[in-house]
Formats: sequence, C-alpha cells, structure tokens
Amino acid sequence: MSSSSQLDELLIAAVTEAGAHIGGIYLLDEDGEVLRLENAFGMPAPLAHAWAQIRTKDPLPIADAVREQRLLWIGGREQLARDYPGTAVALPYHFSCVLIPVCVGNSAWGGFMLMWPVGHFSEPPARQLDALGKYCAQIGEVLRCAAENGQPVRPAHRPRLLTSSSTIALDSHAHMVALEALNRLPEGYCSLDVEGRVALISAPAADLLGNPPDLVGQRLCDALPWLSDPAYEDRYRAAVVSRRVTHFVARDPDGRHLSFWLYPGLTGITIRIAPGTVTRDPAGRLAPPENQPPGMIAVHETLHLATTLARAVTAQDVVDLAADFVMPVYDVQALALITVEGGRLLVSATRGFSKAVIDDLEYQHPAPPVSSELIRTGTAAFFSDWDELRRAYPDAIRGDMRAWAFLPLITSGRPFGICVLAYDRPHAFSTEERASLTALAGLIAQAFERARLYDAKHSLATCLQSNLLPHTLPSVPGLEVAARYVPATPGMDIGGDFYDLIRLDDSLVAAVIGDVQGHDMSAAALMGQVRTAVRAHAAADARPGEVLAHTNQLLSGLARDRFTSCLYVLLNLRRHTACLASAGHLPPMLGVPGEPTRVIETTPGLLLGIEPTAEYVTTTVPLPPDSVLALYTDGLIEVPGVQLDESIGRLTRRFAPTPDGPLPELADSLIEPAVLDKRMDDIALLLLRDTYC
Repeated sequence: MSSSSQLDELLIAAVTEAGAHIGGIYLLDEDGEVLRLENAFGMPAPLAHAWAQIRTKDPLPIADAVREQRLLWIGGREQLARDYPGTAVALPYHFSCVLIPVCVGNSAWGGFMLMWPVGHFSEPPARQLDALGKYCAQIGEVLRCAAENGQPVRPAHRPRLLTSSSTIALDSHAHMVALEALNRLPEGYCSLDVEGRVALISAPAADLLGNPPDLVGQRLCDALPWLSDPAYEDRYRAAVVSRRVTHFVARDPDGRHLSFWLYPGLTGITIRIAPGTVTRDPAGRLAPPENQPPGMIAVHETLHLATTLARAVTAQDVVDLAADFVMPVYDVQALALITVEGGRLLVSATRGFSKAVIDDLEYQHPAPPVSSELIRTGTAAFFSDWDELRRAYPDAIRGDMRAWAFLPLITSGRPFGICVLAYDRPHAFSTEERASLTALAGLIAQAFERARLYDAKHSLATCLQSNLLPHTLPSVPGLEVAARYVPATPGMDIGGDFYDLIRLDDSLVAAVIGDVQGHDMSAAALMGQVRTAVRAHAAADARPGEVLAHTNQLLSGLARDRFTSCLYVLLNLRRHTACLASAGHLPPMLGVPGEPTRVIETTPGLLLGIEPTAEYVTTTVPLPPDSVLALYTDGLIEVPGVQLDESIGRLTRRFAPTPDGPLPELADSLIEPAVLDKRMDDIALLLLRDTYC
C-alpha cells in the first residue's frame, strides 16, 4: 500500500473514531515554510482548495500549532473570532476544532486537523486526545518510513478529497430501492456529496427543478444557474462545516418560489425541496433566521472592510473606515477605539459619542473598570441594556446610549485596547452577532495597531528631522535669506532633505542644501551627520570642492548603502562672487533684476558616499548686487512623466525676483504649486539675496 493510501486510511479512521465530521492532514514543504493540504475528509472542495497552502508564519490556527509544536483547541466561533479574526471572517460558521502537530522525532513535519459541530464537547476528553495522539504518531511513522525509503510524501498541487464515494458504495439494487422510496414522498429529495454533486434525486425533486438533463454527478449550482447565488452556496457550506440544518428560499426562472432544507451528514447533504416559502420542515422546526448579521451581506461587508482597512494610515482613518461599514450593517449609533496609558483612558478615535462622554472617560483616573478590566483580560462583553451594564460595573458611564458591545483589540496575543460599539436603544446580542463583532474587532485591531506604529514612527522621524534642521538662520549684514521646508504629503515616510547657512566671517557665508537617499529615520539621521561634517570642514576654511571631498570620505565609511546629493556654495559678499561645488545635486538658479533667470552650470561630481576618493570641481560665478540665488531639492520640481530638464525650465520661468520683492513671498510662490499636489518627496528651498554695499 502506498504512503498516500495509508494517510487516507488513517485520516478516515481518525475522523470516524473521534466522531468528527471534517478532517485533514497538512504536510510541510521542503523549505519548511509552507503547509500543504495532503488530503481532506468531509470538506467542500472550494474550501479545501482555498486552504490548500498556508505559510507557517501566517496567523492561522494550523500554522501556529505546527510552528509552536503544540495542540490547539478552538471551542467555537467566538474563540476563533477573538484569537484568529481573519479565519473567522473567512469561515463564518459554527464549529469546534483541534489542531495537532505531526512530529517525527523532535521536528514537526506537518499538522492534523479535526472539526466537530459546536457543542459536541466543550473540549476533547483525555481518551480522545490519546486517540488523536496515536493517529498523529502513526501519520508521522508513515512519513518517516517513506522518507527513509527515498520516496518522501510530496503533496500534489491540489489535495485529495475523501468523500462519500471513497468510503461507501451502494450496489445498483440498493440504489433503486432508495430512489423508489423517495419517489413515494410528496416533496422532492436529493442527496449531495460534500462537494455538492448530486448522487441521487427523486422524481418529484427533478420535476420541481424543471427536469434538467443529466443532473446526477453535477453540482446543483452548475446545472441550475439560478441556484448559483453566493448566498445559497453559503447555506450549503454552513450545513457542511457547522453540521447544522440550514434553509433558503430561491426563485426559479418561471418566478416560482422553492424552499430548500439542507440536512448534513458524514457523507454529504440531503436536500428537501418544497414549493413555496415553507418555514418549517417535516419535524416542525422553524427555518433559521436569514435577515440578521452575519448573513451574506454582513460577511461581504466585513471582507470589504478588511480590504479597505489595509489602506488606513492614522487611527482616525481606521475608525472612520470601520464606522462607515459597521454602523449601517449592525445598526450601531456610536463607535470608539480606547486604550489605557499611564493608568487613564485614552480615546484614540471616535464617532457618534458626545463630547461630554469622551471627556468623562478621559478624565477618570484610575480608568473605570469596565474599560481597564476588559483591556487587561482581553475578553469581549455585551450588555443589552443599562441595567445589565450597571449591575456588572456600577461606575460605568451611561451617556445617551442604551446598549453596548466592548470588543477587545488584540494583536500578537496581547490586548492593548477595546472597541466600543453603542446603540441608542436596548439590543439583544445573538450568539452569531457576538462572534461576528468579535471577528470584526480583530480586523480593526490589526489595522489600528499598524496605524499606531506608523504614527509613532512618523512622529519620531519628524521630530528627529525637525531638530536636525536649523530652527533659525544666522543674520548676516548684506545678505537676505528665506528658507522653506515642506515634508512629504501625510502618509509618506519622512525624508532626508536639508539646508544650512554658516557664517564664516563678516563677508563670507557658506550655504548648503542636500538630499539623503531614502525616506526613513536612517535618512534623517544621516542628514544630521552630513550637516555636521559640512559645518566642520567649512569652518576649516576649505574650498567648496574640498569640503565635499572631506565629507564624502566620512560618509563612505558611515553608510555604504546610502548616498547623498549636496550643493555647497561659498558666498563672498564683499567681492560679490559665489564659489560652488556639486555632488550630483540639481543646479542652482540665479535671478538678476532686469535679466532672464539663468541656470548656473556646475560640474557635478559623484553623490556623496559612493567613491571615497571622488573629487569635486569648484566653479566661481559673479553675484551682482540685488541678485537672488535659489538652491532647492528635487521635491520642488519633479513631476511624474515630465523630463527633469523640462521641470527645471518650468521653475526658471516662475523664478523672477524683483529688487524690492520680499524673499519670503517669493519663496512661498515657488513652493505653492508643489504643495497643492500629492507629493512623494519632501521639499527644501533656500533663497539668498546679495545686498552687500
């Protein structure tokens, strides 16, 4: 018997002995980074294919069980929603499951999964765990022997699906007897395997469905397009995964309503089909409610929310996007994200709560138990009315709301806050709704934590950069100066643009502008080092080319993967000249009143930090009285799809200084067009006017 056949037999035996209804075996790939589903029993094909490959780093139950080599028990949808919100959204059904690593020696080679209907037992009894451990050991032994024999088990592109056809075979006589028995009943019946294929259909059922040809062996949704609605597929999956009776009503092409009742079993689904909107089955059971979350609308809205939240940048972005989806779907009137810092509550973002309620929350010290305790324990709490909340937490704040859901915000197993949903009327929370809201909070928590980390990182980088830039520029007689720095559009990382003005004596001034490669804290830190190095060499009375050469030698040893463009200008106000040296930086512009603005051509050397022995040429140009020199970084001129020469030409045409025109106004006029657009880079601008007499 092949190794694959042995694994199939062990899986079927384990499912049968454990009383489960779904099982599967995952195996690690050669790199140990991906779990591949080898085989599955009782699992609908679309689900099996969707979960056929799982990375071991993914926040999913089977990945955690294998990566951490420990047994995981998930008792129901609420626990799944709390611990694995993404999985709960993708599988919005009721089930419990156990996940166990399959080990060979001290190494995990894969994982084993079994699923039961909720309520089968609160947790697997010891005898069940012993049996499961036995099967895991046998699976590991099969894998070990196959590897030692030079034929290791390698999962195929798609898993083997072990269904009713794998375990039960009816002879033709038994098949005809069963069909004859169903044909005597007044309503229609058909039997599906777990992949949704028709195995048996009665004559009344075929009549109700319009007598489609060759229905046996096909999926109902393929043979009958009017049954391909995702809501019907969801009811089918819910019956298979949750092992619960489900119900839906569909309308055929002639406009007739048909009621479908789905009864799940180990080897498939039996469907009862009746004309009209039948709300009770033959046993007198009412149809499950279909108009409350999380129905298909709520599930798809939640999936849409998960996609949308990936674009959120700030905490308020998160609450705005969440509120736009959650409040209409769940009929919520207020939403807030709350954390505890320094023993007091911090309302990070909110919608719908009055300012008085927010102030009461934030000024309580210590934080009220209803918030601090739930944050500490990471548990969800639901209160259908004020009396229920007050009994649990006498110090709670009521405001103008009447029902509340407190949902833990958890990332990496650590609770850091709560999401509060509030209703303006009493509200009874169903089990289904509690699980959906808990899963929703998991998605919000992940997005909110990303936003908090981004805010902290961006604030730190912004603070670092702003402190490294000069707060004030030195006052030099005979020189007017205007400087501007504009960070990139919010949502972009911080940059490394910088400028500086260094007074060397009464008539000698050095001006420098540059741009460190990258948009992060490393760029901002390196920018500070460049400024410091330039200042040190400028004070040593070095020529511009020498200043850049010495700075380049320093940077070549500090940051081999970061390069910096830099323009250094030495102004001699007494002689009205400017000596320039460029390390790959954009050329400056010179505006002389009454003359066309011209671009000063330099001989740019290599960017700083590329070649330690690079040399830089010094260029000297006249600086007539009242002329204005403009130094700038590429954020001021770069436009996607526009050549650099054309962008410089556009700036040249806008740069028209006048003798009496204030430099700050000129700087603002140059900056304004770039500020109005969404900028991928920050901007530095330094204007210098020679007024020396």
